[in-house]
Amino acid sequence: MKEIKRLYKRFMELSLLYYSPTELKKMSRPTLPPHIIATMAELKVNPFADRIIHVFSDDVNGCMTFEGFLNMFSVFNEQAPRDVKAFYAFRIYDFDGDQYLEHGDLLRTLERITRRSLKDEEAELIITKVLEEAEMDDDMKISFMEFEHVLSRAPDFLSTFHIRV
Repeated sequence: MKEIKRLYKRFMELSLLYYSPTELKKMSRPTLPPHIIATMAELKVNPFADRIIHVFSDDVNGCMTFEGFLNMFSVFNEQAPRDVKAFYAFRIYDFDGDQYLEHGDLLRTLERITRRSLKDEEAELIITKVLEEAEMDDDMKISFMEFEHVLSRAPDFLSTFHIRV
């Protein structure tokens, strides 16, 4: 309960960066636009900040209610279950939203992780190796089930997929 109150306070502080106190008092459910959420220190340096905001937003414009904000921090909490973290990680990496991690998704993920520092041949080699390792049905795309299987062999996933409040 204490953490929820702290997050609500944080949400309201961020809201004041966008709304006047008078506007905020009139709103029953304020929403934060993505550019305000992106100012948070926890997301500022994250190469997936825009994807995180997109996945937890409540509308097509990327605006987030307190419920979405709370959900985001719940998923990134160190105590969140592996299957919940895996579900959201998959959604973050699935750039085109087709329920698979394909070449394009993997390339965009790799570019963000490496800050585009790899040569094209290096990126292609890594993507090929990832697909060879993760892919189980030879369709050249990673399903959520295959993604979960890979994560089950990654003991550091739980400790690295988090944001401290």
